[in-house]
Amino acid sequence: MQLEVLEKAYEARNKKVNKIEKVKDLKKPMQAFEKITQYAKEGYDAIPDEDKKYFLKCFGIYDKDAQTPQQFMMRVRVSGGHLGAVQAKKIGEIAKEFGQDYIDITTRAQIELRFLNIEDMPAILAGLDAVGLTSYQTGVDNFRNIVTDPLDKDGFDNVLPSYNLLKKIEKTFLKNPDWISTLPRKFNTGISGSLVNRCNVFGHDCSLVLAQKDGVYGYNMFLGGKVGMIAKSADIFLTNEEEVLKAYGSLIEIFRKYGFRDNRNKNRLHFLIDAVGMPEISTAIREVAGVDFATAGDTMTQMNPVDSEHGKVQLRDGSFGVHVIVPSGIFAGSDLIKVAELSQIHGSGEIRFSVEQNIYILGVKDTTALLQDAFFTRYKNINTPYFNNLVACAGTKHCAFGVIENKADAIEMAEYLSTKVPLKSGRVRMYWSACVKGCGTHEIGDIGFEGCKTKVNGQTEDGVHITIGGKIVSEGKNGYTVIKASPLRFSRFFVETLILEYKKLRLKNESFEKFHDRVLSQYSHAYIGFYMQLQAYLRAKHIDINLDIKKMTKTGKNEEFEIFELGRKIYFSFSKQEAYSAYDRFTNENPREKLTNIKKILPELDENIANLLTKMLDNNESNRAVVFSELSSYINLA
Repeated sequence: MQLEVLEKAYEARNKKVNKIEKVKDLKKPMQAFEKITQYAKEGYDAIPDEDKKYFLKCFGIYDKDAQTPQQFMMRVRVSGGHLGAVQAKKIGEIAKEFGQDYIDITTRAQIELRFLNIEDMPAILAGLDAVGLTSYQTGVDNFRNIVTDPLDKDGFDNVLPSYNLLKKIEKTFLKNPDWISTLPRKFNTGISGSLVNRCNVFGHDCSLVLAQKDGVYGYNMFLGGKVGMIAKSADIFLTNEEEVLKAYGSLIEIFRKYGFRDNRNKNRLHFLIDAVGMPEISTAIREVAGVDFATAGDTMTQMNPVDSEHGKVQLRDGSFGVHVIVPSGIFAGSDLIKVAELSQIHGSGEIRFSVEQNIYILGVKDTTALLQDAFFTRYKNINTPYFNNLVACAGTKHCAFGVIENKADAIEMAEYLSTKVPLKSGRVRMYWSACVKGCGTHEIGDIGFEGCKTKVNGQTEDGVHITIGGKIVSEGKNGYTVIKASPLRFSRFFVETLILEYKKLRLKNESFEKFHDRVLSQYSHAYIGFYMQLQAYLRAKHIDINLDIKKMTKTGKNEEFEIFELGRKIYFSFSKQEAYSAYDRFTNENPREKLTNIKKILPELDENIANLLTKMLDNNESNRAVVFSELSSYINLA
């Protein structure tokens, strides 16, 4: 019995429970929710600590006293990112009346309202309820907003409309006391019946992904996704809604019963799978469901969306879904009201949020008339490639976990690149997370940024870890770090290097992702990071040499060989002569032949560059750098 394996894993990890589990024992979440009206009358100070720190979060109400004294953030569940015009207007009105007209669109295609007072909470909740919206279970140890394709049912590439199935899954747990705060940790779900991956479908605890087996369309189940971890195949194919509901119900029962409750940093579903193995989890799902589900079929959700590059996408009925770029997801209640009005005048009255924090207005027949509205002078239909797919989580301004401001940083980077390296076309997905928690999904961006602190000349300042190579196509892939703890103020110059290479070397209609696979993937991670910094240093010193990232013999990603080869190229670019008379693969053939110091050839050359070349090319191999980190000090911008 596979459940015995789960039981043993549970017992091994749950000898002690974490502090939050002890808080959960204090009361039922509904007890806190039912006192909101009382708290509204008595004021902020009447709210018990456990309610502010945990129980109100079960209903999406987050105490933000540290950022905005005695005020709250509310996360509004927008199922699948689907919103009607009446609902959108109501959210906008609530933001205007109670929340300083501020809205954040999140990476789960939902809404966060900020600057809310407890005195107004009953009216806010009543307003949402009146239009069929809720904030239930959008925080802490609950089922978070389920995401799906924003063009579900309407897009030509949508094979299996999934929104109705999403709502049936949601009905299992939403507002059900048996499922409020009873999980060991949060649980994210994504479902897509489309060929195009518009909802980062492989990045969730449970991912249900369009597949085909024996000529039948259904869903492959992938499990264990989280920040820094793409979901893996459970080798289960679900042929219809009934099977999906049984498999999902089985999975969540298993997680609730056997999920770990000791270390909150290691109690997502991923860690249970890691402890017992995916085959055991898959067998347990079949066992609990009482159904021998088929093994996985061929996954079909494998394409990148290109809607943002064109600003619109034709829908099945001949109308269009018009894209609205919302940089960093920063929006306003009054703007959402305007979107609702535009959707009623020019479209079908249906609005969609995307996981890239943007908006679709659906059912638009005359796109020209819509785009003439003044709204599109503030929010572009098509922006630069740096803004079209820009993502950024809350950051220090609104989140206690944030290490950097983030949203403004992301916008500043996009503005800088738009000016310095203008691109008429292209696709560059820049995803920003303000901390290691990764709410900005930086790990799957073409270029990702994770906020951190770094030291420059002994002084601590804002920094970012820079990653590249993330993917949402096929079955998804996390990126890798090329620069650790880059000072934030210099990061734009390092990224500029990459974009200059992309602009110079890209093929027709080539995205940055494909450019990475064709060019950047041929080199070590350290080489790419060093090259980014080297070129930034050369530009800062106004040193112009003919060098591009691929002008180097392939070395099999061996750093020592890459260093020597790059040194050769730089030396020749400056001096127009070889460093040595002959070479034996990736070193000088004659170890007794002396390297001519390049300063003797070019006396005016930057001292740091001259010393760098000596370290890269010294005729004595034992004196040469063997890893790029040995060279960083020569090209420091500080």
